[in-house]
Amino acid sequence: MSRPSVLYPVAALILAWAAGPALADDDDAHDRVLGSVHVEAGEHTNKATTVNGSIDIGANAVVKHAETVNGSVTVHENATVDAVETVNGSIDLATGVRVAGKVELVNGKITVGRGTDIGGKLSSVNGEIRLTAAHVGGGIETTNSNLTVGANSRIEGGILYNETSESWFSFFGKPSRPRVIIEPGAVVTGELDFRRAVDLYVSDRANIGTVKGATVHKFSGALVN
Repeated sequence: MSRPSVLYPVAALILAWAAGPALADDDDAHDRVLGSVHVEAGEHTNKATTVNGSIDIGANAVVKHAETVNGSVTVHENATVDAVETVNGSIDLATGVRVAGKVELVNGKITVGRGTDIGGKLSSVNGEIRLTAAHVGGGIETTNSNLTVGANSRIEGGILYNETSESWFSFFGKPSRPRVIIEPGAVVTGELDFRRAVDLYVSDRANIGTVKGATVHKFSGALVN
């Protein structure tokens, strides 16, 4: 009669030991130094991280943190991520994506799809930022990026363009001006602070906050590039 009380704990230990490696393998699949990381559609995982490689997050997946150094990050439709970061690459957020925190890039293009919601700051240094009917809750910060705030997008927390270092461009001549376009129906609350020269075009059907350091060029209809 005493045997079952001994065997049940032993059996539980064996099952836990057997499950342990599988869980570790699953974690390793999403946490690498070399190579790309793929999160399947609908999958839930704590992180998707690598150093040299891209990250691909499937539709409806849930990921706490997506980060790489040299590589792109692609987040497919209706996925949820706490934060997205890379240094050299691109960030592509498809339609209906939810990012609770920040989206951060140094060199590359950021594309934000229709209905996507970024709770924190969206920041970049060099490249292009393009939003389509999207929401950013923590403002946009950049230095050299061309920026398009697409029709019906909403930016809270303003836009900041940081000052450039003239010495950085001393061997290449005068730096080109970033082009900033705010399309019809877009709303930008807070200050638009330009600490460097930009070409700023704002639709007569957009609603923006106070502009500092730049001249607003109004346009009607669609702006032809």
